[in-house]
Amino acid sequence: MLPLRRFLLLPLLLVLSLTACAERQEEAPDTTAGSSGVGGFPVELTPEGAPAVTLEKRPERIVSLSPSTTEVLFAVGAGEQVVAVDEMSTHPENAPRTEMSGLSPDPQQIAGHNPDLVIVESDTEGKLADALAKTGTPTLVLTAPTTLESMYEQFELVGKATGHPEEGADLAKQTKQDIEKLVADVGDAGKGLSYYHELDPSFYSVTSETFIGQVYGLFGLTNIADQDDPSAHGGYPQLSAETILSADPDLIFLADTQCCAQNTKTVAKRPGWDTLTAVKQDQVIELPDDAASRWTPRIVDFVRSVADSVTKAAA
Repeated sequence: MLPLRRFLLLPLLLVLSLTACAERQEEAPDTTAGSSGVGGFPVELTPEGAPAVTLEKRPERIVSLSPSTTEVLFAVGAGEQVVAVDEMSTHPENAPRTEMSGLSPDPQQIAGHNPDLVIVESDTEGKLADALAKTGTPTLVLTAPTTLESMYEQFELVGKATGHPEEGADLAKQTKQDIEKLVADVGDAGKGLSYYHELDPSFYSVTSETFIGQVYGLFGLTNIADQDDPSAHGGYPQLSAETILSADPDLIFLADTQCCAQNTKTVAKRPGWDTLTAVKQDQVIELPDDAASRWTPRIVDFVRSVADSVTKAAA
């Protein structure tokens, strides 16, 4: 009879064992964090130039009022967690755009989307964060990075904030590698060449001290907007037509093709511009406005355009 009793006890022991395992799993902390399956919550985020934020759990309803961050959110695999974005978040196309403004955010309008995380580019005196804190919603401020390295760090931070740390790290690594390869392939071809980067038809430009200017600097190009003081006007001076004509840049990059319908033909029709080296050598490059101004993975497309243009001009 002893062997028989032992056999009859087996099902009971199995049930008890499974019950104990289930209880242990329920007691274990929630460590799910996106497709990577890596834990990390609660997580403390320390963005550059902004207050630190602690997220107790993975956010599932994110509102992004930063076009650049919107792109990064989707790039790290957090797109399904994004419930609303601002009116300027035009990429990707499937982002849930609204009429909300990232420049003058309305706390009540934001709260209407019931977010558990709000991301903005700036928050003067922390007024938005204070208002949203009353509803228990954390605000993460991600300011415009000043260097490529700080951009990579921001990619990683977005990954950590959304429960996709591995994806954020991979995105930063791949973007950096792509840019470094493009620059290495060009070599010293850009040295001795000058350029003019146009933000709008009234000749606002960027200096070498800006984020955009640093990208050009990777190729050793000379910026005609620097003149004697690259830090003047916050790095965004308005040049005169005379200054541009006198500098006679080897390359002209148009970052006003979408906003202002500028292109190679419109530039050539400007008084005296048909005499510029860039125009005569067919070195007027039409850039997508947002790809050339946002700190997103699409910065690689911008770098590639510069690399191709430098290679052609040096040939």
